[in-house]
Amino acid sequence: MPGQHRRGPYVVADPYEGVSPDGTIRTGARRDRVPDIFEPVLHDAMELLDDSGASLYVYGSVATGDARPGSSDVDLLSIDLPGAARTGEQLSATYADRCRGVEVADTAAADYLGETDAAYGNRVFLRHYCVHLAGPDPSVALPSFPADARAARGFNGDLDRHHERWRRELATGAASSHDLAVRAARKTLLATAGLVSVHDHTWTTDRARASRRWGEIEPHLAVPLGLLQSWSDGWRTPARGELEEVLGPDGVVATVVACFAGIIGLWAEQP
Repeated sequence: MPGQHRRGPYVVADPYEGVSPDGTIRTGARRDRVPDIFEPVLHDAMELLDDSGASLYVYGSVATGDARPGSSDVDLLSIDLPGAARTGEQLSATYADRCRGVEVADTAAADYLGETDAAYGNRVFLRHYCVHLAGPDPSVALPSFPADARAARGFNGDLDRHHERWRRELATGAASSHDLAVRAARKTLLATAGLVSVHDHTWTTDRARASRRWGEIEPHLAVPLGLLQSWSDGWRTPARGELEEVLGPDGVVATVVACFAGIIGLWAEQP
């Protein structure tokens, strides 16, 4: 799920996100909701595609109309775009006056094909969270997807793999405590949002809502989930001991992994 490791605290929940009457996922991502102040960013991004044949989408708070000029990121998703990261850097420098940065997620057409959980999650994200800007649009052939455990698994069924990687990074010092805490907190809370969605027969990717609600459902997790929420905004860097406890075999991340595995299921090695 692109965008789940955003850099800073200015993440605005989508007020339209939920479940449609037919049981499919509903979001507020629409082209006519993009604030005018960000239109030049999108225009220049489309110009940079040139004749590459790539596809470009906008997602996140800009796509839902909830972005805050000067403090929000402009989140773009590309399919088969050479030099996606370089495009983001160029646009970030040009538009530093109106956004915190432009991030261009780099994906390939193959990422959306097949029956793996990852490919299914990518299709769900493309269909419901991304607004087409330029190039071929494979999302038009996609159906509306049910707000169910399969979608939740597609988004975050790899939490166990991330958990193992975070533990290795902590042990080797491969990442700063701040960066590791933010990534671990955000991904774990997104998985928690999947648990809330399935338990409450709803659909949400709102980390703050997930922390509060799952803390009500599992009161013993209220405090550690609140700790993750305090890290997810990037304002506070935890002590190493706190990270070791959270990422340990009996920590809150391992507990959420176990809950997710039992209720929703983790990614299979093969489809």
